Amino acid sequence: MIFPEQKTMNKIEHIGIAVKDLESSNQLFEKLFGSPHYKIEEVESEGVKTSFFKSGPNKIELLEATKADSPIAKFIEKKGEGIHHIAFAVEDIFSEINRLKKEGFIVLNETPKKGADNKLVAFLHPKKTNGVLIELCQEID
Repeated sequence: MIFPEQKTMNKIEHIGIAVKDLESSNQLFEKLFGSPHYKIEEVESEGVKTSFFKSGPNKIELLEATKADSPIAKFIEKKGEGIHHIAFAVEDIFSEINRLKKEGFIVLNETPKKGADNKLVAFLHPKKTNGVLIELCQEID
């Protein structure tokens, strides 16, 4: 059991939104937030191009598929554009993966991989998280 004084997931790191067209979505979110994105990055291994926005202390990641068989392309084909995942910052992604596995969660990639925005990432299957894809993120030193 985890007690309140034990920190495992520190904060929401970002919310990921799947989009069909990154350029037009960037324009939309620029109008929404009143400021431009601060970073565009391609994660070739995931077949995705990302764009990051800040809104106060919060971050939004827009994700556009670069391959027809990428997870984002499949998500949009099945569900359409919209919220894809919620990412949480963790201090030690390896111990957090082990803890969550012991708690009965399904970890989609037990070995963290390099993600966007200088992070190691791992995902939890939505079957065990009330239909929400959860991403764990650890800053790479």
